[in-house]
Amino acid sequence: MTGEPRLDFALDTYECIVLYPGTAGRSLPAETIQRLQAEHAEHMQALQRRGIILVAGAVDGNDAREPDPPLGFGLARTGSVDDVRSVMEADPAVQAGLYRVDVMTFLCPAGSLEFPLVKTEG
Repeated sequence: MTGEPRLDFALDTYECIVLYPGTAGRSLPAETIQRLQAEHAEHMQALQRRGIILVAGAVDGNDAREPDPPLGFGLARTGSVDDVRSVMEADPAVQAGLYRVDVMTFLCPAGSLEFPLVKTEG
């Protein structure tokens, strides 16, 4: 049997954001890294205020077996991996090479995730 599995339940679709160390990060001066990290935090907060990012945070990669483990993770729900990739690539820390970003589709059973800190229109 090949192809898509048949499911007897609905799925919610999100855009999964994974942040990795960038190629320039090791060569940047400490004060530049601090400034870029602050600008990254501001960028992410702005995306959350705009309702693009639902949740985002740092990842402790101390246990990772990869040479460059992920630094951060987030979820968005815009319906477009390309749109989320575009706003993430506009992050000053990504543009400077401190971080690199990957965005992919994340599927889970419908209704299994809640975001109580996300403001909803009412």
